[in-house]
Amino acid sequence: EQIQIRNIPPHLQWEVLDGLLAQYGTVENVEQVNTDTETAVVNVTYATKEEAKVAIEKLTGHQFDDYSFKVSYIVDMDAAPPDQAPQFGASRARQHDFPLRMLVPTQFVGAIIGKEGLTIKNVTKQTQSKVDIHRKENAGAAEKPITIHSTPEGCSSACRMILDIMQKEANETKTTEDIPLKILAHNSLVGRLIGKEGRNLKKIEEETGTKITISSLQDLTIYNPERTITVKGSLEACCKAEAEIMKKLREAYENDIAAINQQANLIPGLNLNALGIFSSGLPVLPPAAGPRGAVPPVAPAGYNPFLSHSSHLSGLYGVPPASAIPHQHSAQEQEVVYLFIPTQAVGALIGKKGQHIKQLAHFAGASIKIAPAENPDVTERMVIITGTPEAQFKAQGRIFGKLKEENFFTAKEEVKLETHIKVPSTAAGRVIGKGGKTVNELQNLTSAEVIVPRDQTPDENDEVFVKISGHFFASQTAQRKIREIIQQVKQQEQKHQHGAAVSPHHSK
Repeated sequence: EQIQIRNIPPHLQWEVLDGLLAQYGTVENVEQVNTDTETAVVNVTYATKEEAKVAIEKLTGHQFDDYSFKVSYIVDMDAAPPDQAPQFGASRARQHDFPLRMLVPTQFVGAIIGKEGLTIKNVTKQTQSKVDIHRKENAGAAEKPITIHSTPEGCSSACRMILDIMQKEANETKTTEDIPLKILAHNSLVGRLIGKEGRNLKKIEEETGTKITISSLQDLTIYNPERTITVKGSLEACCKAEAEIMKKLREAYENDIAAINQQANLIPGLNLNALGIFSSGLPVLPPAAGPRGAVPPVAPAGYNPFLSHSSHLSGLYGVPPASAIPHQHSAQEQEVVYLFIPTQAVGALIGKKGQHIKQLAHFAGASIKIAPAENPDVTERMVIITGTPEAQFKAQGRIFGKLKEENFFTAKEEVKLETHIKVPSTAAGRVIGKGGKTVNELQNLTSAEVIVPRDQTPDENDEVFVKISGHFFASQTAQRKIREIIQQVKQQEQKHQHGAAVSPHHSK
């Protein structure tokens, strides 16, 4: 049941709004409606009519910093006025169009547009880019976002021209200080831009002679789901830095898209939006030729980054039932994964009276158990997850998401966890490959660390552990690849046992 809340103060943080909404029931989705007003408007979907009714009663007239909420039912979503839909240009066709998002001081917007729009037309023509200046966003804000769609080179040239225009304007209006370049990027990509202990960022600063700072996670508000990367230096230096920063962000984005597509291809009918793990606001793109029930297309990150900005978003329970998944997959094997989480996160994962872990198990269709601590001082606890590949994807995804939300990881780092899976000792060698070749390829491909500890004594089932550590998509992709290797080994063994006459089972 959907309700609409209007007149929300623009500086209200998502966390606060989420907390408020959650008091009245299970929130399945929250999305921001683009409006010209200074205040924010969101559409909220509750699981039941009753919850929506209570929320309307309780939230109507709710005071927040002199703003009082206005709340109403939304009758029919499909009839929403078209101007509220996220705008996407023709760029949807190019799947990997990764826009450059800049933040520019509002006082320069006029100069960038130019008389009758001539200046910006000139920029788009010369750089062959599509440039959207989001003038109406953030009414009254000191800065406005600009989205540039083009090739990497086109984005860079457009960026240079825009910085140029602002610098000229500043000189004419006698604003002396240098104008920093501000790039907006989704939080899910920023960890990889920063790199381990800030190494990538330091390297870019050194190579380009710039000073780069990144806004804190605490600054993410309802109007600003992205982190701001501020680059200070000469115009030339800023332009060099832009190319390097965007290269890193693009790489991270493309790795995630590849991982998503791989998951979507491996698991037909998987509705990634329903996972609610994209608190990153990562756009979820369908595989090129989406099978029935594939992921619905979502606008690229720059457009409606609010679709999945928090825990309860993305219709958590809108997952196709197992019956909707094609039959050959319903007999998918149960897999066991051992996932390690910080000890202090155990309470959050279990939830009040075990509610959270129960809901999670139900949602993912997996069994989730937390192993007892071996001694009181352990820093990590093992979560044992049993289920099909799809159940693993959902359960692990929500656990990664939960740790991010509960701030067990600092603003600067992505959630990286270690998982262990058991492989038959006969397959361990194959996972390593000749001279470590396979394991190295795995690490490069997935950007997860994969370790097969040496000298393990196989357990009673003749299995040994493989350790995988990385952010969610990296870890998932590595798990899938390793399971594929195990399948191949099993098939070869079956072939040998039955002689080559019997046709092998297809692992697909």
